[in-house]
Amino acid sequence: MLRRTDPFRELDRLAQQFMGASGTWSKPSVMPTDAYREGEEYVVALDLPGVAKDAIDIDVERNMLTVKAERRPVSVGEDVRVELSERPVGVFSRQLALADTLDTERIRADYDAGVLTLRIPIAERAKPRKIALGGAAAHKQLGT
Repeated sequence: MLRRTDPFRELDRLAQQFMGASGTWSKPSVMPTDAYREGEEYVVALDLPGVAKDAIDIDVERNMLTVKAERRPVSVGEDVRVELSERPVGVFSRQLALADTLDTERIRADYDAGVLTLRIPIAERAKPRKIALGGAAAHKQLGT
């Protein structure tokens, strides 16, 4: 038998349970997310511990990135008595509006150790570039 040493943790778990922390397809739970720029890429990291790779769905429509995942409960036999069950199960979802400056055609996704990492390159048109100044001859060609 397991003993709890933090009574407030149990209260938090119960509150989450009653507030509907287990996500459903119509009302999914939010997954913890970090987002940052690293060089010429925008990186989004989403925590999905215990989610099978085939239970993750990633979509981009226009500039809206949607990640959905489902964590299924562990099946136990009839002779098993569960002593503690805190890990969230259900459906998780996150939507992020992507800027026009990102290249949504070249998104890469990796899943390792319960973390889904999306790498979105900065679009070429959004990168800083030098503009060459034309001389007097260039103005005459334009009809000025």
